[in-house]
Formats: sequence, C-alpha cells, structure tokens
Amino acid sequence: MPTTIARAVLYKKLSGVLELNETHLQWAQDGKSAPSVRVPHSDVNALFSSKEGAAQVRLKVALAGDDTGHNFAFTSPKAQTEREKFKSELTLIVSRNRTAAEAAARAPPAKPAPVARVSSTPQRPLISQAPSRAVSVSSADQRNVIIIPGNDPATDIRLRKTILMSDPDLGALHRELVAVSGQLSEAEFWEGREHLLISLAASENQQKGKAGQMVDPRPETVDGETKIVMTPQLIHDIFDEYPVVARAHRENVPGQLSESEFWTRYFKSKLYHAHRASIRSTAVQHVVSDDPILDKYLEKIDDELEPRRQRNECVELFVDLGATLEDHTETGNEKDVTMIAGRQRGALPLIRKFNEHSERLLNSALGDLPGAKRQKLSADGSYGQIDIDDLHDAEASTGIVLEMQDRQRYFEGGISQSTSSAETTLKAMDIKTLLRHAKAHMQNWETNLAQLKIERKPSDTALGSMTHNVASRLEVQARKNDIPDALFRQMTICQSAANEFLRQFWSSMYPPAAEVQVVATATPAQRAAKAAKMIGYLAKTQEKVDALVFMGPQHNIDPKRIEIAMKPVINAVNRAITFHQSKTSSSRT
Repeated sequence: MPTTIARAVLYKKLSGVLELNETHLQWAQDGKSAPSVRVPHSDVNALFSSKEGAAQVRLKVALAGDDTGHNFAFTSPKAQTEREKFKSELTLIVSRNRTAAEAAARAPPAKPAPVARVSSTPQRPLISQAPSRAVSVSSADQRNVIIIPGNDPATDIRLRKTILMSDPDLGALHRELVAVSGQLSEAEFWEGREHLLISLAASENQQKGKAGQMVDPRPETVDGETKIVMTPQLIHDIFDEYPVVARAHRENVPGQLSESEFWTRYFKSKLYHAHRASIRSTAVQHVVSDDPILDKYLEKIDDELEPRRQRNECVELFVDLGATLEDHTETGNEKDVTMIAGRQRGALPLIRKFNEHSERLLNSALGDLPGAKRQKLSADGSYGQIDIDDLHDAEASTGIVLEMQDRQRYFEGGISQSTSSAETTLKAMDIKTLLRHAKAHMQNWETNLAQLKIERKPSDTALGSMTHNVASRLEVQARKNDIPDALFRQMTICQSAANEFLRQFWSSMYPPAAEVQVVATATPAQRAAKAAKMIGYLAKTQEKVDALVFMGPQHNIDPKRIEIAMKPVINAVNRAITFHQSKTSSSRT
C-alpha cells in the first residue's frame, strides 16, 4: 500500500480531505489541521459504495461495533477512480481484520489469572493498544436459550433483539461481553433484566382500543381538487358512529345507488351536516340541497329537555346526582335549577352526541359483558364502588438484610449511652433556675426585637456560594469533550464492562427477591462460582485502565485526566475484591 492516499471529499456536507495512511483513515475539514474523523485500521469492518452512474460517488466505511460508520462523497471530476483507489486499499484492510478475528476465534482460551487486589499505582501495560478480542462463545445453543418461561425460542430472541436495537448502549455492552469476548453467557447477561423482556412482551400483546376522536371526515386537496378520500377504516368508523348511515347504505347500495354515488350524495346531504361535530345552524338548510333518498333517514334534532335515548342502567349511588333529591324537604329547600341543561337548546344535541360517543368508547373497552358483570363486585358493599386499588400502599419489600459485627454490643452500647445522658440531663435540670432565666430573657423583648439587625454578609456569602456552584456546573456541561472518539470509546467500554461485572458479582452475593418468574434459580454453589468468575474479570480492570492511561499521550491527552475519570470504577472494583477476599477467608476459617 502506498504511504498515504489523500483526496478531496465531502463529509456531512462539509468539504475536506480524506487521507489513508499506514495506521489510520482520517478526514480533516478544509482550513483545519486536526482531523475530525480518525479511524484505526483495526476498526474498519465493512465497505459499501454507491452504484455506478449514481448522482453522487459515495463510499461508506462501517466500523466494528458501529454499523452507522462514516459516509464520504467524492467530488472531483475523477471521483469514480479516486473512490475505487480507496476501496481497493480498504478492502485489503477489511480482509486482514477478518482473518485476524477468525484466527483469534480458533485459538484456545487463556487460563484465568489468579485473583489479586487491584493496584492503585498505574504501570506500563504489557497488553496491546488495540482492543482485545477474546474467544466468541456465541452458538445456536446460546441464542436459543429461553429467559422468560413460557416463551418459545423465536419469540424470546425477537424480544431480546428488539431491546438491544432500541438501546444502543445496552446493545454495545451485549456485543462486547457476550458476542465478542464471551465473558458472559446469554442467560447471565439477561439475569436481572427480565423485566425489560416482560414489559416489551406486555406492550406488544396489549390490544389497541378504539380511537377517542369523533368521526368527522375532512376534505383534502388531491391533484388540485378538493375531495374526501374514503378508506375502508373510515367507512367502518362512520357506520359504527352513525348506525343510520349504515342502514341507509345497506338499503340502497347497490340497488338504487352505486358505492361512489352513495358517498357523493351523502356528503352533500342534510344527513351528513346533521352529523357534523358542531352546533347546528339553520343556515345549513339554505346551503344543502334536498336528497329524496337520504332525507328519509333524517331524525328529529335531539334538543328537548329529556334526551331521546334514555339510559336503562342503574346509576351507582356515589355518582347519582339525584340520590339526595328528596332529602331535607321538611326544611323548605327549593329545587336547584341552576344546573339544568337546556338554557341554550342549540347546545343540547352536541352535548348528547359527546355523551353517546363516550359511552360507545367505554362499551368497546368493556366488551360484550352484561351490565351486572360490569359493576365492581366487592365484599365491602357500597364502599367497594369508590375503593381504588391505585390508592393502596404497595407491598413492602423485604430488602437486603444488614449484616453487623458485634450486633449485641452495638445495641447495648446505645442503650447505656442514652441512659447515662438522660440521667445527667435530669440532674442538671432545675425548674426554678429555668424559670428565672426565661423571665430574664423576656424582659424588654419589644425593644430588643426593634433593634434586631440581620447581617447582610452571611446571606451574601451563601448566595455567592450557590451562584458559584451553578456556574461551575454550567461550565462543566458546556465544556467540550476533546478526548478522541477512539480513546473515549475504549474508556466507555471499559467502564460499562466493569459495571456489568460488578452488577453480576453483587447480585450473586446478595440475590434480590424474585419479582418475575425465571426458568431456573441458581443454587448457593452456583452463585459462589459465579462470584469467583466475576472477581476474576474484575481483577483485570486495572490492567485495562493502565492501557488507557498509556494510550493518553499518544492522543495528546494528559494521563491524569484518564486516571481521574476511571478512579470511581477502580474504587468500586477494589471494594468488591476486598469484600470477596474477606468473605472467602471467613468461610474457610
């Protein structure tokens, strides 16, 4: 391969120079010396190019762990030739990377190193600067493992794939620890994440109810003409909302009218305008023409005080506004007429239309249940009608048992200390002395209150401290991350992997209460073996962090910044290793 290939290209609609050297593929914007895109050869996973004769000559570079990759558009008159030059050289790099990955997959796994406490002093690592790729243990058996009981393998795999695709961070973690390195099995990775699968399955199986809006077809402009586009779903909704239209359609189509003629005449008739979701106006009678067929289905406007359609169901006692109508008649109270509908008769049809529409929605949600079954059955009688389950406290969690050393001594010490302090207070208390001091302090209290002056300095100091705190936070948020993408991605992978190992370790040491049904529950021996396995992985965290610190100067990054960023992870790892060592030593003794 030549030492360097450089050509002018467009990247995200910005002009710049694409360069392929012996170690990296990089792109720098015109007028800037530092490259904005810098990809090591080892990260190039696949290539895609536009077809010959396309409007733009494009080349897409897919990366390992990032299928989105980078898209470059060649703009020179010899764009096709330049693109093929890059493509031929990158094809060799992709082939070399795949050959190395296959060789690593065939190599035997390395023996686990003995567990040792992580050192806080970084040393020069003896590992390669490129991201390591261990043996992949993904197989048909791993993919077909069932996480949720009752699911078939295909459904379980589909749910897991959907979750991993919807959460890029979780998908990258799964790819790194399960598919690439094989440090975790499929079942171990999803342990503790079963609720994600159950939630997704429940949302997919949830039946979608009827739409809440009222049916009101609106005209659309199609090819310069105003039309109402009729779809099978719209026709079904109209028939469901207005049964009289369904009856008119059934009695006249296709005998007297064709399908298109029926809907054309319907939208011009008084029947359609009587069904519009707006307050009726007498002006409609002067705008809409008569229709000898559809006018026969017109109904009288429901604007009387009593609705045309009466409800037969028994109204619940706690929502019946007429339940107390006959109460306190002996006191001479008059009937309240302020809430009677009908003061504006034109609004009555619209109000009743909304009520009927809401009732249809409820009936569609309840299904074909008889009226008696729709009432909430409760042993508490009428109180059960207003007893809402959501207002009850949730069941208390058992939590994690707190283990204490010398528990008896702790409680005895607290009791003796509180007893001695109480006796001392009683001895020092003198009622007469207390009254005398209180009386002395209450003298001239009005004068003292008038002379009270609150110093401004403490409040200004507190306000300045809060302002400085807010400013420092905003400064951190606005600060640009100047760590290169390749190094930052390696730091993120290291932190995510350590956090996952820590989660697996602590869940094996203190298994949480089973909130969902799982295929099998681990025995104490299996949990101990899993904890030892996770500690073996955690013991290598310092080595990975040292490698990142060693790579810092190569990317013009201060190693101290990497050490500070990764210090919380190292502290958590040290805590887990120390805890495991103490547990192991105590169990042996």
